[in-house]
Amino acid sequence: MQKRVIAIFTGNRAEYGLLYPVIKAISLHPDLEYKLLVSGAHLDPNFGDTLNEIKSDGFDVYDEIKIDMDNNSLSVIPKAIGSGIISISNTLIKLKPDFVVIYADRFEGLAAVIAASQMNIPTVHIEGGDLTEGGALDDSVRHAMTKLAHIHFTTNDEASSRILGLGEESWRVQTVGFTAIDLIEQKNYATASEIQSKLKLDLTKPIVLFTQHSISQTPEMSKTLITPSLAAMRKLSEEGTQIIITYPNNDNGSAEIIKSINDFKHLSNSNVFFEKSLGRFYYHGILALALDTNNRIACVGNSSSGIKETPAFGCPTVNIGSRQEGRLRGSNVIDADYDSNEIYKATIKCLYDEKFRKISKEGLNPYWKGGAGVKVANFLANLTINQELIRKKMTLKSKMVKVSDNG
Repeated sequence: MQKRVIAIFTGNRAEYGLLYPVIKAISLHPDLEYKLLVSGAHLDPNFGDTLNEIKSDGFDVYDEIKIDMDNNSLSVIPKAIGSGIISISNTLIKLKPDFVVIYADRFEGLAAVIAASQMNIPTVHIEGGDLTEGGALDDSVRHAMTKLAHIHFTTNDEASSRILGLGEESWRVQTVGFTAIDLIEQKNYATASEIQSKLKLDLTKPIVLFTQHSISQTPEMSKTLITPSLAAMRKLSEEGTQIIITYPNNDNGSAEIIKSINDFKHLSNSNVFFEKSLGRFYYHGILALALDTNNRIACVGNSSSGIKETPAFGCPTVNIGSRQEGRLRGSNVIDADYDSNEIYKATIKCLYDEKFRKISKEGLNPYWKGGAGVKVANFLANLTINQELIRKKMTLKSKMVKVSDNG
């Protein structure tokens, strides 16, 4: 039997790390063959040149898809989506895959979903149905991707219920859990000695892993919103806490954040470390240090990883601002506003409040299922590809609603 060809699109370091278990499971499945389409920030050395991480993981790249980005323009994202649709469509014409797999809620992924679905290629969306209500465009993009996609793999039951609420047929929705759990269960991350060797950290001193992204609806506020966070990080570093600062995603407004981080380098001391991208292996390895209660580790910022990945390690987390508002979370998360003193106090609580540290370590993880990659691969290997799959139906029944006549 001829293997099914699964095109997997990745445009960003974060979703690649979450796609890794899916790519691995598909690569090992006897009836499937993966074709990796790499785009976005992976091809930009300003964001860590993470294409090398993909290759070092042993995956073959079928195509490097260029998406035009002009970071100085207000229209950077819509232009990038348009560019992405054209470039991805050209690749799909050549490849003719049986399925296209896309993760989460980023603009690169939206371009891929539009291209694939409008070419009548069965389109698979992972992590739909989540909520992030706090000033980013993620929800709008994610739900739009859901309505375009043909198959939905969700991380939790609440997300599946929302997708059903959007009128999707139940057989299209599969609750497989959070893909990153596969890697965490396998302990596929850096050891303490590997982290010490790479970053020269002192594990006897507290460590903060800091990442802050822009808010897509207010990119002009990026510098204003990063300033109090960096002030808090500076105060903590002066008191002996080691701060690992990583670059943001390549969203609109990221240039101002990166400029602020580079300016901060001149004001920082030996306790501050800068990494464009740690990569999944070292990022998870640092979070895993929290499993040893002798270590004092905190994750600080507004990345979704601070909400979804830290509970698996029992790592106390400070979530800054509104970017992740509404997202399902564990008991290890403290919310803080864009206020340096509030961020500082919340981080101190994460590092030194033994009661909260215990709650973080022992609390329930709302994303803990395991085996997501294999579940995705098995489902795609056995799903019948026909017109029923391509031709979507709306399950919601219409009701007559009287509309007021105002004129």
